[in-house]
Amino acid sequence: MLQQFLEIGRIEAGCDEAGRGCLAGPVTAAAVILPPDFHNELLNDSKQLTEHQRDILRPIIEREALAWAVEFVSPQEIDEINILRASFTAMHRAIDRLGVRPEALLIDGNRFIPYPGIPHTCIVKGDGKMMSIAAASVLAKTHRDEYMRRIAADYPQYGWEGNKGYPTKAHRAAIAEYGVTPHHRRTFQLLDPQLSLF
Repeated sequence: MLQQFLEIGRIEAGCDEAGRGCLAGPVTAAAVILPPDFHNELLNDSKQLTEHQRDILRPIIEREALAWAVEFVSPQEIDEINILRASFTAMHRAIDRLGVRPEALLIDGNRFIPYPGIPHTCIVKGDGKMMSIAAASVLAKTHRDEYMRRIAADYPQYGWEGNKGYPTKAHRAAIAEYGVTPHHRRTFQLLDPQLSLF
């Protein structure tokens, strides 16, 4: 059962990211402020939902949230600043774009770079505990998946419409055969760990 607020009566924004462990594509973060009366039986950690369930939830969250935003950090930027900092940067950018200023941030995970002027609480496995973080996880995942399906058309050999850039065996094999694209994260272990990097 998801908890609605960490502190009742406070404007809280839940923040989560998607795509941290991928070999290709951006890391994507969402920030969501839900109204006090929000309720949806389907809402849960996006990893516990099917793609169809996430697609049902996305327009509901976007329509009913008091404010929401999704931001991307590119593979090039990930390579420059590292994936952890890129995840926090994506969250900061999403918070920047919220139409309502939150009084507190609920962050999925155990680490965060403080956002200026707004206190935060890190919650391990927060997407399975807090409603606003679960909503953010759904938006981050669905927006990123949509982006990966779009760019998959330009690079069909990598199977991104299915693997979404994650390190599947087939994805690594395609990198070994066809090389890297502008969408690959060059600082990641792109080939099978048994093989040497190019």
